[in-house]
Amino acid sequence: MLEGKLALITGGAQGIGKAIATRLAMEGANIAIADVMKDAAQETAKELADKTGVKVSGFYMDVSDSASVEDAFARVNVEMGTVGILINNAGITRDNILIRMKDEEWQKVLNINLTGSFNCCRAAIKDMVKNRWGRIVNITSVVGMKGNIGQVNYASSKAGLIGMAITLAKEYASRGITVNCIAPGYIRTPMTDDLKPDVRDYWLSKIPMRRFGDPQEIAGVAAFLCSPDAAYITGEVFRVDGGTFID
Repeated sequence: MLEGKLALITGGAQGIGKAIATRLAMEGANIAIADVMKDAAQETAKELADKTGVKVSGFYMDVSDSASVEDAFARVNVEMGTVGILINNAGITRDNILIRMKDEEWQKVLNINLTGSFNCCRAAIKDMVKNRWGRIVNITSVVGMKGNIGQVNYASSKAGLIGMAITLAKEYASRGITVNCIAPGYIRTPMTDDLKPDVRDYWLSKIPMRRFGDPQEIAGVAAFLCSPDAAYITGEVFRVDGGTFID
C-alpha cells in the first residue's frame, strides 16, 4: 500500500513511535527513525529491517533544535531519498500544577512537543510541495482537547499541534498534502504496566472501555491516514481513547 514511500517517524525508537514505524514498514514504506537516542534508533532500525525486509535506518535528531532537524533531514535525503510521510510523535512530559511549574518545565515541553513538530514540518514540506504529495500526522493527545490537572504545559503543547495541523491542512491541501492528528488516550506502556493496582484502577475508571489502549491501535490509524483510502481527509483529529473524551 505504501511501497516506494519514505516515512520519517520522530521518537520512533520505542513506544507508540516504534509501533507506527513497524506498521508503516509492514505496509511497504521505507522508514527513517529519528530519535534523540541514536543507539536505540539504530537498534530499532535493524530489528525492523530484519523483520519486514524494507529499508530502515536510524538517525539522531533533536527535534527542539532546528539545526539538528535540518541536518537529519539532509542526511535522510542523501541516504534514503525524499520524505513523503512525516509522523510527529516525539514528546515529553514535565508535570506540575501551575503555581509550582518552573520556567524550564514549561519551555522544555513546548520546545519538544510543539516547536519540534514545527521544525520537522518546515523541513519536510518543501519536498512534499515539489512532489505534490505528502502525509503529515501529528500525535497529539486527548489531554490537548480535554485538559488534565498538573499538565498545563503538556495540554498546551498538544492543543497547539491541533491548531498547527488544521492551519497546514488549509495551506497545503491544493498541493496534494494532507495533515491530520491522532489524539491517543491512555495507552499501555511499560509505565502503565508498572502502576500500583489502586492507581491503575483509578485511571481505568476514567475510560469507558475500562482498558488501556495498545500502541498498535494508534499505529493502525496512522497507517490509514497515510494510505490512499484517506486521500480526501485533512485537518481532522482522530481520538483513539476508549471513550475517555466523551466520559
